Amino acid sequence: MWRGALVFAPAGALTFTFFINLCATIFQCGCQSLWGGAAEHCNIHIADSRHCPWCSYGSNGYLLALGLILAPQAMIAFWPSKWSWKRRGAMALAAFPAAGAVVAVAYGIVSGYWA
Repeated sequence: MWRGALVFAPAGALTFTFFINLCATIFQCGCQSLWGGAAEHCNIHIADSRHCPWCSYGSNGYLLALGLILAPQAMIAFWPSKWSWKRRGAMALAAFPAAGAVVAVAYGIVSGYWA
């Protein structure tokens, strides 16, 4: 259990910290890093424009997307396996952009963001 927590904590912290940067990269919505204004410049604040899928669903939609990205990281960190902690850590870190891309594409399709 402790090993899983020691793997998940940094991976989850990285995801939480850079989640909005991934949003900005994929949706080109104007979001910035947490220390640079976050969603202050997101296109959700511009009337008559397409709106960022992660931001447009409010806090619940944003947190759902974050949770859907953190879930595979937690599974990698805590699932019983003979993987070393280094391999688990690398896989948990790699799950952030991989799961993030899948979640973003799903949100983008459901919201019609790219239509």
